[in-house]
This record gives sequence, structure tokens and C-alpha cells, in this order.
Amino acid sequence: MSFDAVWRSRGRLTDFGYVVWMAIPFKSIRFPPSSGPQTWGVALMRSIPVNNEESFWPGITQRISGFSSQLAEARGFDNVSPGRNLQVIPYATFTGARFLDTALPAFDSETEGRAGVDAKVVVRDALTFDFTANPDFSQVESDEPQVTVNQRFDVFFPEKRPFFLENAGFFQTPINLFFSRRLRDPQLGARMTGKNGAWAVGALTMDDRAPGRSVDRSDPLLGDRSFNALVRARREFGQSSVGTLVTSRDFGPSSNRIASADTRLRLNPRWFFTGQAIMSDTTTLSGASRAGTAYSASLNNSGRRFNYDLNYQDIGAGFQAPLGFVPRTDIRQATSFASYRWRPKRGPVIAYGPNSFLQRTWNRSGELQDWLVRFPFQIDFRRQTGVFMRRAESLERFAGLEFRQHENLINGYTSYLSWVDMSFFVATGTRPNFFPAPGGPPALANYRDALLSLTFRPTSNLLIDETYLYSHLGARPESGHSGTIFDNHIVRTKVNYQFNRELSVRAIVDYNGVLSNAALVALDRTKHLTADILMTYLVSPGTALYVGYTDGYDNVALDVTGRLRPTRNPTTSTGRQFFVKTSYLFRF
Repeated sequence: MSFDAVWRSRGRLTDFGYVVWMAIPFKSIRFPPSSGPQTWGVALMRSIPVNNEESFWPGITQRISGFSSQLAEARGFDNVSPGRNLQVIPYATFTGARFLDTALPAFDSETEGRAGVDAKVVVRDALTFDFTANPDFSQVESDEPQVTVNQRFDVFFPEKRPFFLENAGFFQTPINLFFSRRLRDPQLGARMTGKNGAWAVGALTMDDRAPGRSVDRSDPLLGDRSFNALVRARREFGQSSVGTLVTSRDFGPSSNRIASADTRLRLNPRWFFTGQAIMSDTTTLSGASRAGTAYSASLNNSGRRFNYDLNYQDIGAGFQAPLGFVPRTDIRQATSFASYRWRPKRGPVIAYGPNSFLQRTWNRSGELQDWLVRFPFQIDFRRQTGVFMRRAESLERFAGLEFRQHENLINGYTSYLSWVDMSFFVATGTRPNFFPAPGGPPALANYRDALLSLTFRPTSNLLIDETYLYSHLGARPESGHSGTIFDNHIVRTKVNYQFNRELSVRAIVDYNGVLSNAALVALDRTKHLTADILMTYLVSPGTALYVGYTDGYDNVALDVTGRLRPTRNPTTSTGRQFFVKTSYLFRF
């Protein structure tokens, strides 16, 4: 049986924490709707998070993998149908900006008016068609802070745009072949998602103007756009499934085609097997052709005490997925994760036990690339409090050199007080300096990382988030150098105040300082400060008014000769923007 999840919840703040009552209906869709009674799976949940209390009806156990398969059945819902199956959301936005054009360099300003429309059509209560023309994806929730310096591979930032978040699960596969943030500036797009009995299908097509805007002004592809499409189909057999995904991307003379097949097999109530096989065919801008394959397989067990995951990936050097998120190619990688938890029935500790994580990676020629061994231990206390400790040993091959590394980490979290959440971690160890100064070889260095996160809820209307991230890399004596390679400080304050159901104001102040030693690392010494304020008047999803202002400051100055020079502090406004956006939802 296939299910669509719809959550209904309500709650209230008490002296003991946040209490939630939740009814969770899962509807099995049939064609046509009048062919017979519709079956729903139903669960009721009562939760007090700060006390680690959750009560379900019917009883939900971790001894059985999966949530929806344990629901109670509610029958007799005939011909249930929403009354309005057509939605149209036109929008209009106005932006005024002043910014520093570093190519000149000089300050410039521009104003822009923009309009577009989103539309949704639901066919026979099962298939949903979404259309968008000139969508506005410029103003979205900002990304959570991450350390991005000295990273060997791409850093993953989750999607924030509502158009791509809706029904995103239809396009998911074990190896991520569709990472929607690859589509940065579309003008036209369409998507179809839905279920017909045991079949789940999805299709998306969209252009992207960003590639043609990022090339040199002399490039003949200036102003061109890429054309992207993907089709997904999945057949479910209870808790098992088989599926396929096809993607296509064209930009000028270049192209990429991918065909994938995947499966998820229920071996018993606790054990599942997941597998995927992929082929890619790529033609570059110069006309060269590349073909590649990728495979993955995993075995998973979930239970109340013991959990285990065994994964294997094999990705060829010629494999390319420009619409996906595949940070490494030419690898054969095996990973194993296991955890065991003792769960005392009395006392302050509700669970404790060890984890283990083992990883080994080769290239397709059989040469060892890296290995990693971690043995953490975790203790969970009552009132949403816990501590996690880890020791890791690893080896990594980079630029023909082998680097033996280690790590010591401790992480803690608590929601002991209902009005504040806190989490932190501190880690020390060794890692390579992947981007040494010109002429210098990569070398092993000492590092210190730390994070402190605080979330305050002094009233039901006010939410305050404070985040501090610190990353330090220092030279080791055997490298022939001494001192700091870089310090990276990231500080964020985020405040949200909800005046009433419709009106809210959100303010964010971000600081990111990269204090680098130019003699040891190929990083610019930068300090960036951003202030962002957004007022939202949300009548209903789709009917809203947004007014926002953003101002970014950098440690540069434009002198009288027209040249940029670095300064000590971020005192020059390099990007200032004011915008107004309004949209209205029409339902038919």
C-alpha cells in the first residue's frame, strides 16, 4: 500500500514543556475516486519533548522498520476530494540595489521590476501539475552558517526554495542525481507529481539562465541558457519498491544524459536492501565525449537497541551528474555503521551506548585513497539532554602524499529549560592544509574547531538564535613552518518576532572573518558583515507581502586612484538592496 502523509497538529506551552497532540492520516489513492471506499492509516501522538515523552496509538515500535506500516486502519471514507483543484499565484517585485562592481572597480546602482506567476492544477485528486513563469528565487531564507574554507570537496547547502521543496521526495534516489540548487535562475518550468495505486511518478522540465550569465563577455554562449529535464517512476510492493530516473541537461553544444534504476527490498521487518545502478553520457563544450557508470548498495537494520548500515559505492572517473550532488568520482567506497543502546527503565539516563563507523576508499585502479575509523560513545539523559564523545583515526591520500590524521571530539546538547536550547561541540586533531601558498606543498596541520548554538524563546512570539563557529588551522613543526595558517570566525544572530498570525519581522546579522596567513595558505584575508531585515505579512500561503533590506560590508576601500585596497575592518558597503514583493493566491 502506498501512502501520502498529511500532518495535523496542535499544541500548547506548559510548565513541563511543549505538549503536542497529532493525528496523522495516510491516504491510499485509488483510480477513479468513486471506485470504492478509500483506506486511511491513522495514528495519534502525544509528545512532551523536554521530558523525552512520546505516546502513540496504535503502539509504534522501533523493532519494526518503518512508521506508516504500523498505523491503524480507518475505512469508509468515500469520494473524499478537495473542492478547488486550480491555483494561480501571480507575483510582482521591485528591487533597488547599490553594489561594488569589482571588475571596474566602481560603485553602480540599478532598479528592477519583475513579475511572474505560479500555477497548480490537481487532476482527479492524484496528479499535481505545477507551472512557473519567471519565478522569483532571489529572496529566500538564508543558509545556515558553515565553514567553507580548506574544504576539499563541495559543501552541501540544503534547498530553501518552496517550489523545489514541494514533493521533492518523488525525485530522491540513493545517489543524489537531482540537487535542485543546480538550477539557479529559471525563466520557465513545469513539474508533474502524483500516485496511481502502487505507482509514484514525477517529471520536471526547466531552463536556467545562470550558465549563460556566468561566461565571459566575449563568449558566444553569453546570454544562452541550459535546458533541463528529468523523469522519475517508482513501483511499490508494500514496503519494497523498484524505480527508474532519467535526467537530461543541454547547454550550447554540451549535453549530459543519465539513466538510473534503483530498488528497495524488505528482507524482514528489520532488514532492508537498497541498490542503484547508473549510466551517464556527457559531451563537453569542446565536443569531447565521456561515459561513466555508478553503483550503490546498502544493507540496513533498525531496532530499539541495535542499528546497522553497510554501504558500498562505485563511481567511475568518467561519471558526471551536473544536475546532482556527487562530490567525488573515481572511487570505490565501503562504509559500515553500527550502534547499540542500553535503555534503563529508571534513573536520569534514558539511553547510552557505543557507535562504530568504518570507511575505506579506493580509486578504480585499486589504489587506496583514504580510510577512517571512529568509535563514539553517546549518553542521552532526560529532558532532551545528551553528550556525544568520539575518537577518530584516519589516513588520506592527497596530491600524491599520505596524511595520517586523528580527531578528538565532544558534543553536547540540552533543552532542560523549556525556553532555551543549547548545543556545542569542540574538536581537536590534525588535517591537511589542502590549499598551501603558491610554491608550497600540502602539509599536515593541527586544527581546532568549535561551535556554540543557543536558541531562546523568552515569549511565545519571540525567537532568538545565536550561533558561533570557529575553525583554526596551525602549522606543525615538521612542516618547516610555525604559527597560524588561518582562523575562521562565523557569528550569526537571528531574531524573529511574530506580532500576530499574519505579521512577523525577522532580522539577521552575519559576520564571517577569514584571518589567513598569506605565507602559508592560498586564502584572501577577508571580513564580511551582513545585516538583513525582512517584514512578512502572510495572509495565507501564496497571499503575502514582503518588504526587505540587506546591506553587506567588506574590508575593502576604493581609493582616489580608482583602485581597491584592503582595510582592517569591514566598513565599506559593497552590496545594498531594498525590495518589495507581493503575491496573491487565486483558487478555482
